[in-house]
Amino acid sequence: MKIAQVTPLYEAVPPKLYGGTERVVAHLTDALVDLGHEVTLFASADAQTRARLVPVRDQAIRLDPAPLKSDLAAHMTMLSEVLDRVDQFDVIHFHTDMIHFPLFRPYADRTITTLHGRLDLKDLPGVYDRWGDFGLISISDDQRRPLPHANWKATVHHGMPGDQYVFSPKSEGYLAFLGRISPEKRPDRAIEIATKLGRPLKMAAKVDAADKIYWEETIRPMVEANPLIEFIGEIGDHQKSAFLGGAEALLFPIDWPEPFGLVMIEAMACGTPVVAFRCGSTPEIIEDGATGFLVDTMEQAVAAADRARLLDREAIRARFELRFSAAAMARRYLDVYGDLLARRPFAEAPLADVVTPLRPLEDRSFAAIA
Repeated sequence: MKIAQVTPLYEAVPPKLYGGTERVVAHLTDALVDLGHEVTLFASADAQTRARLVPVRDQAIRLDPAPLKSDLAAHMTMLSEVLDRVDQFDVIHFHTDMIHFPLFRPYADRTITTLHGRLDLKDLPGVYDRWGDFGLISISDDQRRPLPHANWKATVHHGMPGDQYVFSPKSEGYLAFLGRISPEKRPDRAIEIATKLGRPLKMAAKVDAADKIYWEETIRPMVEANPLIEFIGEIGDHQKSAFLGGAEALLFPIDWPEPFGLVMIEAMACGTPVVAFRCGSTPEIIEDGATGFLVDTMEQAVAAADRARLLDREAIRARFELRFSAAAMARRYLDVYGDLLARRPFAEAPLADVVTPLRPLEDRSFAAIA
């Protein structure tokens, strides 16, 4: 197939430091190329990809030192570049929320849109009702709850290359927190869990400008007052294997409907169990008692973190490879693309006679993979 991947421009592909969506797009794009497809990536010029790159900005927005920038203008330019080439592709896969809907409505039948963020926002239902001809992919079944009647085509969980993360057969005895310092990620809970257990906690986290007050007034005092806590700051992919692999458990004490939570499968790739609050996607990602523990209270979280070291790290890595590899993700998307082509008139879909959907359903969920 000839496939376009259209990514947000906030981070490089893959991100140099923190970043979820662009990292997933990087893994998906390379996996599709490895499976023999002709893939074009629309992204900033600092992307690293095995696909054909169409650079639409000199660098990703967040780490661009320019003091004045317009993310809207950058994305509009990118969409124009895609529109100029629209007839070159069998499938155009957007990862840009809904910004492309007005421009691409005449071509909605050759697009698929993966939604990567939370959907419980006031203004979203009207958008997905108005542009209901665009097929949507959720990254967890739970993500759909605020928009149950949207044009969902499948749930496809994220994946990543197994060789990017080094399996660690044993830990170094500390707990880990990896993500953003923000109220919904609940780093305060992570600190409390470690403190009650008397275990060291290493925190590798990004502090956004929007969360600076929360960091300064709430979390930083907790870190500085507690000798068990080591704040490392933001780390890149090349540091994650050592950080996660050395941990006895990853603490994922969220307090919001997390659509996926990439860090959970990053930990699993290293063989590290995850202690996660039962919220958002976590029951779909964590197999309770096998790859980690699902908890509902702080008391349960403390007990789970204490016994996480008893789980089989080799089995955790094996479950990652089965459920969350980049190749597995790419094959699920190819199934979706095949359905999309099969539904178009033959003259508009030259590959429809050779692409046979595995299960031609209106909606397909891949959450229950054993």
